Amino acid sequence: MAPLDAAVLEYLLGLLGLAPFDLDERYPVRLSYAGNWHPILVLRDRTVFDAFRFDPVALRALMDAKGWKGTVSVLFAVSAHEYEARNLFPVGAITEDPATGSAAASLGGYVRALGVVDAPARVIVHQGRHVGRPSLLTGDIPEAGGIVVSGTAVPIA
Repeated sequence: MAPLDAAVLEYLLGLLGLAPFDLDERYPVRLSYAGNWHPILVLRDRTVFDAFRFDPVALRALMDAKGWKGTVSVLFAVSAHEYEARNLFPVGAITEDPATGSAAASLGGYVRALGVVDAPARVIVHQGRHVGRPSLLTGDIPEAGGIVVSGTAVPIA
């Protein structure tokens, strides 16, 4: 896990139409790694979480420049153990991924490293609602070692 450079964060927030006050202060923005780097941003307001929009071309340019091959994970914390996620993926054929295992694993490592949960623990991730493909992922977080992700997803034709 690593902090996100302040200038990069400011630019990323601008691309998403967000401001620093939209972030949940309990969850510092970090880059988290689980096979791919995922910037993790947790928003404090569900309405803002549901409403933000982004330009996929501009976001992809930033992701390419930074070497982020995974998703940009934007979350809303229902609780310390339950999250709703929008995983922005303009590097693929779709702009939001409805079920992202590596992002769920990154979230598990993130909450463990920050002490948000006491391991062993489980996090539940609701994802895909915004693209009409709701999924449910679980991340089992051991005291040390890798996060185990499982769940269900709606197939994309």
